[in-house]
Amino acid sequence: MFVDEHAEALEADLLRFYGLDLLDWHRGRLSSRRLAVLIRQLPREGAVARETEGEAAEWSVGDYLLAHVVDQLAQSNWMFATVNQDEDADPLDPPRPLPRPGDDPVEESDPPLQAHSNPGPAELAAFFT
Repeated sequence: MFVDEHAEALEADLLRFYGLDLLDWHRGRLSSRRLAVLIRQLPREGAVARETEGEAAEWSVGDYLLAHVVDQLAQSNWMFATVNQDEDADPLDPPRPLPRPGDDPVEESDPPLQAHSNPGPAELAAFFT
């Protein structure tokens, strides 16, 4: 049952957002229907969302869109630099997408631009300088 599996996070969120005690449900002062409604309407920044969704709960639609814009800008800059470099120069490493929640971490030794790979802070700084 959801309440049993996430009791601590749920208790914290009910107190934080609604000023309600989860024990009121056990005492019969809070109906199961009302508890279910309140659980469904808990904000994404709550403990329940972090516990059930992990890091993805901290990312809004705007965060995903901004990461996509950064990836597209990095790709565009890479294409511009590649087209305008000296013909005898070594090819530039393509950029890696920014990490998203749920992506596997990428080791520094991994080659660039793998499917769903993530750049490190040093690589991003080097690319944009």
